[in-house]
Amino acid sequence: MPAEAAPHRQGPRPDWVAHAVLLLGVLLFFLPIWIVLMGSTHDAATIGRGEVPLLPGGHALENYRAALEQGGAGVPVGRMLFNSTVMALAIAVGKIAISIISAYAVVFFRFPFRQLAFWSIFITLMLPVEVRIFPTFKVVSDLGLVNTYAGLIIPIIASATATLLFRQFFLTIPDEFVEAAKMDGAGPVRFFLDVVLPLSRTNMAALFVILFVYGWNQYLWPLLVATSADVETIVIGMVKMIGSEANTDWNIVMATCVLALLPPVAVVVLMQRWFVKGLTETEK
Repeated sequence: MPAEAAPHRQGPRPDWVAHAVLLLGVLLFFLPIWIVLMGSTHDAATIGRGEVPLLPGGHALENYRAALEQGGAGVPVGRMLFNSTVMALAIAVGKIAISIISAYAVVFFRFPFRQLAFWSIFITLMLPVEVRIFPTFKVVSDLGLVNTYAGLIIPIIASATATLLFRQFFLTIPDEFVEAAKMDGAGPVRFFLDVVLPLSRTNMAALFVILFVYGWNQYLWPLLVATSADVETIVIGMVKMIGSEANTDWNIVMATCVLALLPPVAVVVLMQRWFVKGLTETEK
């Protein structure tokens, strides 16, 4: 009898449905950005006629120069970008610093009402910003911090979410590390600087990206506090640049939108490796 033919083994077939859905999602997210990018290179008349440009025009340099130097509502975009960068950096660094220290105290110190302190921080997650924004503004106004960087940053610099994440990570640090540090004569400050901080680098990097974007996209709080052009952020500036349909220079607005995208995109791209590692790393 002839030997039976060996069964033909087929390699893994690609999931075309998943690839099609992924491609559709990319198009849905990228198409508006592409339209804004192309619109920023055309003149105001082209966009004013209702055309949707999909190819670059010849007015890119003048549009971006006008946005950086003139901007809208009398505030140069360069100034608004600087204000937003200061605010986002201070919020990200401040939230991480406060959260990591508070989580360190809750996990590694034994003091009365320790759990009550933690749950008091945690319960603020249930309070949306809108609930406490008017009493917070009253406090800021009484302290004379309206139209200042301190007024923009300090009221939203604490983060219960970051405190919770750092606490959960600190609970995974083996007790042997603590005992070894005590045997070496390391106090709380040295243990924090030499052991806890190095182990938390990837977590801090991941949180920095998230918190920087969070601070950059702030709208409601700067809308109340930044009533002066000196501290106006780019998000508020873009809204003010959009007036009536007849009086809006859409080419300048689109150029401003592109410029507003650059800092958060740069942070995500530059810290992508650390960001992914901080979210996925399980071996501590």
